[in-house]
Amino acid sequence: MDGLLHFGPIVLLYFLGLGLMEVLWHRYKKRAYNWTESAVSIADMIIRNLVLLAIGGPLLAQIGPWLEKYKIADMPLRVGDSWQWGRVALLFLSLEFLYYWFHRWSHEIRWFWATHAVHHSPNSMNFMTAERLGWTQNISGAMLVFAPLFLAGFHTTDILGMFSLNLLYQYWLHTEMFGRLGPLEHLFNTPSHHRVHHASNPHYLDANYGGVLIIFDKLFGTFISEKHGEPIKYGLVKPLNSRNPIYVALHEWMNILEDIKAHWREPEILVKYLFDRPGWSHDGSRKTSSQISTPT
Repeated sequence: MDGLLHFGPIVLLYFLGLGLMEVLWHRYKKRAYNWTESAVSIADMIIRNLVLLAIGGPLLAQIGPWLEKYKIADMPLRVGDSWQWGRVALLFLSLEFLYYWFHRWSHEIRWFWATHAVHHSPNSMNFMTAERLGWTQNISGAMLVFAPLFLAGFHTTDILGMFSLNLLYQYWLHTEMFGRLGPLEHLFNTPSHHRVHHASNPHYLDANYGGVLIIFDKLFGTFISEKHGEPIKYGLVKPLNSRNPIYVALHEWMNILEDIKAHWREPEILVKYLFDRPGWSHDGSRKTSSQISTPT
């Protein structure tokens, strides 16, 4: 997987090509392209990479070599010139399984959601949405969900390479340009499934957490199919309209800080504000996504 760097030009063409196609598609459909939100997403991407560079890289890259010291086996994906395709498949499925739970918990645990909410903040859906990711992941520690991969014996470079491929796949899911894809919808995560995931319509909340595959959503009961012809409202339940990339990245952490200041003398309540579902409140003044999606 360390050979991924050799595919840089292809990856760049993948990003730029899809982006240009989408802009032209909007013009063909006579639909407005949200350049402002795209600019915020690009600014977020630049700041995120600068922050990661300053702190020494993503959490997994930093702790991977240390975790490998405690591995129970040794499972490189390549031995000499031969790829171990069974191990490649095992790593892919294992990472996809853990990604499902990482993604789901990033919606269900407020401490993790503080970072992930950034990705859901755009009020429109285009490929630049894929680039708007929180840069406080190292603070939340959510990436530790993938620690079992290192302990199982997969190498850090292989894990990071497979994770990168998973994220590269997900880029093309962030669009309204593609409709349903027939039989592929049964097995793979698709733009249709991912539009549901980014929707703030009450009946679409908490659904479709898969990366490349959709099978774990179907297995664990979190799959919802896109309803044909129904308009999707993108963004957070409480829309975020800021054009300030710093505020966009930190707004939920600021909300958490306010709750800490208000309830630091009440540890039992404070723990729930930190680690219960986003929207939980001790007095019922707020609503979680499950409360919003459940008819009263």
